[in-house]
Order: sequence, then structure tokens, then C-alpha cells
Amino acid sequence: MINFRIISKIIGSLLFIEALFMSLCAALAFYYHEEDQIAFLMSLLITFGSGFLFLLLGRSSDNSLSRKDAYLLVTATWIIFSLFGMFPFLIHGSITNLTDAYFETMSGFTTTGASIIDDVEVLPHGILFWRSLMQWIGGLGIVFFTIAILPSLVGGSVKVFAAEATGPVKAKMHPRLTTTAKWIWSIYLLLTVACCVAFWLAGMSWFEATNYSMTTTATGGFSIHNDSLAFFHNTDIDYIAIVFQFLAGINFTLLYTSIFKGRFGTLFRNSEFKLYFSIVLLATAAITAVLFTQLGYGMEEAFRSGLFQVVSFMTTTGIFSDDVAQWPHITWIILGAVMFTGACAGSTSGGFKCIRTVMTLKTLRNNFRQILHPNAVLPVKINGQSVPQARMVSLFAFFTLFMLMILVTAAIMLLSGIDMINSIVIALSCVSNIGPSLSTDIGANITWSGMPEYLKWILCLLMLMGRLEIMTVLVLFTRSFWKEN
Repeated sequence: MINFRIISKIIGSLLFIEALFMSLCAALAFYYHEEDQIAFLMSLLITFGSGFLFLLLGRSSDNSLSRKDAYLLVTATWIIFSLFGMFPFLIHGSITNLTDAYFETMSGFTTTGASIIDDVEVLPHGILFWRSLMQWIGGLGIVFFTIAILPSLVGGSVKVFAAEATGPVKAKMHPRLTTTAKWIWSIYLLLTVACCVAFWLAGMSWFEATNYSMTTTATGGFSIHNDSLAFFHNTDIDYIAIVFQFLAGINFTLLYTSIFKGRFGTLFRNSEFKLYFSIVLLATAAITAVLFTQLGYGMEEAFRSGLFQVVSFMTTTGIFSDDVAQWPHITWIILGAVMFTGACAGSTSGGFKCIRTVMTLKTLRNNFRQILHPNAVLPVKINGQSVPQARMVSLFAFFTLFMLMILVTAAIMLLSGIDMINSIVIALSCVSNIGPSLSTDIGANITWSGMPEYLKWILCLLMLMGRLEIMTVLVLFTRSFWKEN
């Protein structure tokens, strides 16, 4: 039986946290004396009041979650957070349509970065900061954030972590999950602060540096300029963004072990990181060669532009420093491939994940060996450890669903009159949570805001499923989930 009381209690507490974040934006609005002051005050009151009602509904509940409760809680939290997160846009009037406002908010929290706002530079500081803050909150997970700061609130933390974390293997750096959560969030915060300071030293204002550091380390991609980082025409800023996007794409547990504990050798002994690093190198080398030989780029410019776009696409960040639409078609195929692959599990990035790619490649290798040696026992090993058969079954189930979602969504896009390339790019970018701006993407001639409303709702669901890795959401639609036993 689903324990709706404990779910309501936790969601109520989470809405208090969301209201607290809104208060930061309200303070910023008052500091700049802009017209979004009332929007944030009203949104704050609505969110706080609703949180209080949820707490009332969940009063006298126990503090223990079953596995079913955890999956329902995580999905409901992301949906409800996005629902209340859209109020500042609607009340202020920066977005007047409910569908567009929810799309923008879901895109923010899932760190997809697809925006229906065609001119962000006209927005007030508070609204701009809220867009960046949404992505930063969603980077590692809304409920996971709660486990870190309020561990006593979430009973059954391990189940919640399993429902919200990315990747087929959930590594822990400490026996207590709450301690692991605190360490991971500390690393995330440290990366954000370091990125912010680096951007500021490279010439950004503090406001620009804070916003871009949050969306870069969250691998989200929302920008406060229409031209993203290309606005600055600054080589130092490009390289800083490359470094921090790349770091944010590494498994945070591995990042903690290798960098913060000084065990640098563990990085290049890790199968997933080796694939991640190799793909970045090979894709960058290929695109650099194309830009240098076919478009007349200088060698440094070709390398920097190629590396920036490869890292941005692979970590599913979606910020840009060049117009990919003007590049030869072969580069689109390369970028599409790295966008599909994604970075490492346990990071802030989306996509299929390198760990799953490693598992798939090793399974294929074993199958070829099995042809020659039919009686051989060939386990799939990752970093010296055998992968259980159950995880291999889950891997191929995930791959099948991942591909089906892309194909079905692309087919719906085609039936809506969108061309083949954009249909595939839109579907892949939403399920991978990359959402590059269509106005500068692969030959696109439409924007997110110009899409039909029913497609935006479909893409909202796709973004949510992509962020929660499909199974967490789809399991809610099975009969067995709602059976009492």
C-alpha cells in the first residue's frame, strides 16, 4: 500500500526549501529594484503556503519509505517542483502561457536547457538567476539534496537514492548514505565556487560568473545572454568552461577519490573514465581536422572550438561558443554520437552514460569470443568486478526503452510537420537532457517556442524520464506497482 502521508510530508518540506531558494531571487530583485519583486514575493507565499498544506496532510506519518513510496516520491517531487517553479515566470509576465512556463521550468530542473524564451537579455536579474538556480538545484537531484541537508526527513534514503541517482551502478564513498550525499554536494559546491571565481578573473561580472558557473557545473546550459558564451569572445572563458564541464561530467565519487584524496591513478584505471576521456580526445581531433582543413580555422581556434562543442555535447550541457549549423555535416554526426553517449554515471550529465557503453562493448566482445569458445564462461567485468546478470538485463532493457523513446518521439515530430533532422535532434536532446538551442543547432529553422503545445507537454515528460533514467517514471504506469502486495 502506498504511504501517501509520508510522501505528502516530504513534499511539503521540499516546497519550503524551494520557497527558500525563491527568497534569494526575491532579494536579488529588490537589490536591483526591478519589476519582478512582486512576482517572487507572491510565488514565495504560494509555495510556502502549499508546503504547509502538504505538511498538514502528512501529519502523524511514520518516517519510513518503501521502495514503491520512494519511486512515487521522486517522480512526484520533480513534477510538483516544476509546477511551483513556473509561478515567477507567469506572475511576472516573462512567460504568459502555462505550457511554456512549465516547459521552461521542467527544462531547468532536469538540466535540459531547452528554452522557449527567445530573448533572455530583456529579463530582470531575479528571473535570470532563478533559471540558473533551477538547473543548479536539479544538477545532482532535488531529493538527493534533501538527504544531504535533512537526512532525518527522508526515511529509506537508500531507496530514494536508487530512484533518483543516474547510472546502473550507484557507488558510495561512505557506508552512511547521508555522509556520501554531504561529500558529493560539497564537491559540487566547491566546483561551482571555483568555476565562478575563474569566470570572474577571466573578465565576467560577479552576476555573470555566478549564473554561468551554476549552469556549467550543473551541465544545464541556460544562459543569460542570447549568444551563450560566444557573447564574450574570450578564449580564457572558453577554456575555463571546457575544464569545468569536463569535471562535472566525471563520476563525483571517482572525482572525490582521485582529486580530493590525491589518488590520481584511479582516474586512468577506471574503465568508464578511460572511455569518456578517449571519446573526447578522438571526437575533438576529428572535428579539429575538419574545421582546420575545410573551414579555414586556425589550428588553435579549430582545436578550442571543436573541444568546446564536444565537451558541451557529451556532458549534455548545451552551451555553445560557435555556430555548429555552419559546420560540415560530418561534424553533426560526431556531435550526435557523443550527445547520445553522454558522460559518466554519478555526474550531473545526461545521456546513455559511458558506463553503459563500456558494459555494452564488453558484452559484444564476449559474444564474439563465445562463437569461438562455446563452452567458455565469460563474465563482464568493470574495474575488476563482475557485473551481475540482473544488471546486464537492466542494461539492455534501458537501451531498448531509450531507443524506443527517441524513435516514437521523432515519429510524432515528423507527423507534426517537423523535418527529419530536427525531429531526431529534438527527441535525442530531450531524452539525453542536453537541449541545445535550436536556433543555432544542426541546421534548425524553428525554435522551442514555435512548437505546438501538445509537443511541449510530450517533451516535458521526455525530459523528466530522461533525467530520472526512464524506469523510475515508467514503473508508475505498471499494474504491479499499484497492487497492494
